[in-house]
Amino acid sequence: MHGVSMRRMLEGTLLVVAGLAVFNGVLYLRQPAMVFFPESRLDQSPADWGLAHEDVWIETGDGVRLHGWFLPHPRARRVVLFFHGNAGNISHRRETLEILHRLGLNILIFDYRGYGRSGGRPGEQGLYRDARAAWRWLREQRGFAAGQIVLFGRSLGGVVATRLAAEVTPGALIVESAFTSARDMARAIFPVLSHVMVLRYRFDAVSAMRRVHCPVLVLHSPDDEIVPFALGEALYQAANPPKRFFRMQGGHNDGFLRSQPAYGQALAAFLAGPQTSTGAARPSGNGA
Repeated sequence: MHGVSMRRMLEGTLLVVAGLAVFNGVLYLRQPAMVFFPESRLDQSPADWGLAHEDVWIETGDGVRLHGWFLPHPRARRVVLFFHGNAGNISHRRETLEILHRLGLNILIFDYRGYGRSGGRPGEQGLYRDARAAWRWLREQRGFAAGQIVLFGRSLGGVVATRLAAEVTPGALIVESAFTSARDMARAIFPVLSHVMVLRYRFDAVSAMRRVHCPVLVLHSPDDEIVPFALGEALYQAANPPKRFFRMQGGHNDGFLRSQPAYGQALAAFLAGPQTSTGAARPSGNGA
């Protein structure tokens, strides 16, 4: 009887292990479709919104051609490099572009590989390469100094922007509705299964944030139904000073609209701060 019980226990254990292996295998293959939701069709362009723009093409270090828009502002000295979230494409960011234009900024917005008219297929390392390519384009093709460039990322784009800010020295970093890491998001979405899940992507923003040395603004809403507010707070805590936190209102996708006019005022106040006036200096003081 004892041998039979041991055999059954072993068989049960092997069955569980095999089930977990199959589960993780399927999940690993499915993760790109669970993380990235690109759309290829551009619904509109800034011309439809009354904003002057140029179509631009940016080549990455691994030979992928990215499409974007450069929106000049006649009185701007700085430029915002905007990183959108994991769904849609640049044609779905009208309200954001209008807000940034009203703030008197030049804007470069581009589609990651696999999004919009950009070539390639999305992936974590690919998005980081895309970010570096957009940075180089602003520096080399448009002649912006590093301190004149403000990195602004929303949701997944906040992770990409933070990673880039850890590698270069921008004038400032703005991170909105972003998360700390893929593992933390998995814990929030799958509290039990996350302990046995093999993740394909890391998207470790909190580690990157600790290496950022420029003024940082983190914005997040307690009502965010996709990325927990606690992750936004943790990202802010990981940032070096000078830093600011703005508590938004509304959900993940409409918080920046429902938080007006305070949202726009918060951006303006941050960009007008003494630490971002030149953009090139390393942080000093608290600034929280």
